[in-house]
Amino acid sequence: MSAGLFLLAMLGGGVGAVARFVIDGLIMRHVRSGFPWGTFVINTTGSLILGFLTGLAAGSADAPWLFVLGGGVLGGYTTFSTAMVDTVHMIHARTWGRSLVNSVGMIIVTVVAATLGLLLGRLV
Repeated sequence: MSAGLFLLAMLGGGVGAVARFVIDGLIMRHVRSGFPWGTFVINTTGSLILGFLTGLAAGSADAPWLFVLGGGVLGGYTTFSTAMVDTVHMIHARTWGRSLVNSVGMIIVTVVAATLGLLLGRLV
């Protein structure tokens, strides 16, 4: 891979991180439930989009755009680490149901979203 491709992926990661910050802020401003819905929505939509892009690239031998969009933009957009830190905070607060939904529920929902995206991408 070329240096230019890595630079594009790095810039894409910055774009994704800013998008995550903005979208999380918007969601959390409007939903006050004590559950990190912003992170949950971001990880779910990111998984759906990455699945879709991967499905689109399935027939392509070389897809540098997938590296830039998937690894860069969506890598900066999604955040597993924040989700797990949120889960630890909920465990410390003894909100067991929320922590279970945030950890196990997010894994299930994001895998389903990625699978759906992959299937949709292959249909296009």
